[in-house]
Amino acid sequence: ISIPYGAKMLSNPVRLKPGVSMEDVELAIGEMCNVVKSAYGGDKGGFIAGQVFKCSGFVSDEGTLGGGRAQEHVAIVTYWRSFEDHERSHADALFHAKFSALLELCSDTQEFGYELLWQGEAESRVTLAGA
Repeated sequence: ISIPYGAKMLSNPVRLKPGVSMEDVELAIGEMCNVVKSAYGGDKGGFIAGQVFKCSGFVSDEGTLGGGRAQEHVAIVTYWRSFEDHERSHADALFHAKFSALLELCSDTQEFGYELLWQGEAESRVTLAGA
């Protein structure tokens, strides 16, 4: 995914209710994401790209302050031309219907907005024979 400078990123950790499994939320997430990319993509609404991550349960000791354990959740990350585009899409009845289905399976969700300050890719190294 190539994200243009100036894009807004929204991160939404979605914690599942006790007893709800990832399999239970897959359909709701899939339908919601399909609506976002088809109804609000590009010039139709400012959506650039998105990703959904399942928490695997590991916690980095090197990057965590204060300890903690990972609760079962998914992280929904979306990229938009503007925060206003994001808010318009999420106020739309089509999106709201799909998001409401996901909310029935969740105990907590908060969506945080970020502005892109830096991005980069790993530099490739060429290894010379005999060096």
